[in-house]
Amino acid sequence: MTLPALGPALPEIILAIGAIAMVLVGALRGESATRLLEGAALALLALALVLVLSGTGKAVTFNGAFVADSFARFMKALTLIGAAAAILLSSDYMRRDGSMRFEFPILVVLATIGMMMMISASDLIGLYVGLELQSLALYVVAAFDRDNAKSTEAGLKYFVLGALSSGMLLYGSSLVYGFTGTVTYTGIAQAIHGEHVGIGLIFGIVFVAAGTAFKISAVPFHMWTPDVYEGAPTPVAAFFASAPKMAAMAMIVRVFVGAFPAALHEWQQIIIFMSIASMALGAFAAIGQSNIKRLLAYSSIANMGYALVGLAAGTADGVQGVITYMAIYLATTLAAFACVLMMRRDGKPIEEISELAGLSRTNPWMAFALAMMMFSLAGIPPLAGFWAKFYVFAAAINAKLYVLAVVGVVTSVVGAYYYLRVVKIIYFDDAKPAFERADLAVRFVLLVSAIFVFALSFVPGPLFNAAEAAAKSLF
Repeated sequence: MTLPALGPALPEIILAIGAIAMVLVGALRGESATRLLEGAALALLALALVLVLSGTGKAVTFNGAFVADSFARFMKALTLIGAAAAILLSSDYMRRDGSMRFEFPILVVLATIGMMMMISASDLIGLYVGLELQSLALYVVAAFDRDNAKSTEAGLKYFVLGALSSGMLLYGSSLVYGFTGTVTYTGIAQAIHGEHVGIGLIFGIVFVAAGTAFKISAVPFHMWTPDVYEGAPTPVAAFFASAPKMAAMAMIVRVFVGAFPAALHEWQQIIIFMSIASMALGAFAAIGQSNIKRLLAYSSIANMGYALVGLAAGTADGVQGVITYMAIYLATTLAAFACVLMMRRDGKPIEEISELAGLSRTNPWMAFALAMMMFSLAGIPPLAGFWAKFYVFAAAINAKLYVLAVVGVVTSVVGAYYYLRVVKIIYFDDAKPAFERADLAVRFVLLVSAIFVFALSFVPGPLFNAAEAAAKSLF
């Protein structure tokens, strides 16, 4: 392996070296290094983002196991932004609650390395290594508030179900390898091109789909999501809802489009089922929620179902819709969780939706931002969320998946109920006491995310064009 061959993986290598240095600093200086390590983590993520965005063309290294193309760069950029936002959101919040320790920014960086490996993985072994590196860090992060029983329970549930999903992915990968004789995506695609897809390979595809679906909390592998979102510290829940979702969706798209193009009819049925089930469960299960973090958890499940609509189309337009959807979802989710972090009274975090009553009279700017996110998540035009759903549904219609598109529209209407209920509570209910003034970092994340969503509502073209270039690199 020569030094030039390491170039495509330079962002990951820099993050890995930086993480090792951060561990040493933390071990030597202890908790006094927490602020320093937070700044170092943000600097590393920013440097990695610059390196990712400066790349051009398509490069393959590590004997075909790692690929850097437009698709990888776009999704890595979203992942790095989500990870950096999680650190910003967590700093003062977790320090105030006494749960912040120097290991947190290190774990976020390590998880981000795994996510970036997942996005660029071009064989099943690289995919698994990246997925496990991400998962091992996230297991710890989920239970980071170790003195909180709910947080510990969340970490344990995520660990047990995550281990099960990893086993499914490994079993599916072994079946795919057994029936194709290779683990590289291009090799698998060539092995089944023009051939009849046997029952053994279909079983392998099913288990691979099950293992990867867990990471985006698609039904029926969603059961960990509401409990983990509610039990984990709120900044950790924001992290789970953002960066890992970007990486996992990119991983799923690359696996199915890159390795199984000849088995489109077989895996398309799996994706359609998961999409419909996720949209339906997310729409109906969120209606009775009183905790805003659980509501956002079910919203996340539904949104992954909408994103899968684009993948089910199996076309470049569909992948373009997925990429667009995930970019808009990232900004909307970060803004929504920033608003949740601003819900504090008497030094204590508040999570009940009813406590937002009359927010428009006590904090009109926060009320406007949160209402805009709710309208966007509901897909109400002309906000960015409308364009996100429009592109994936259009891709499904072009692929003649009319039933899938209709189900998506119907579940969007149902889901609009619980989003609009939040808006109604904010603007029309009797006002509750005002929340405390939020930390500067939280307000910054909310402002940037809200501006992004607002701008995309009226000028979606640049994002859609960038997503188009990224999608074409896979075909």
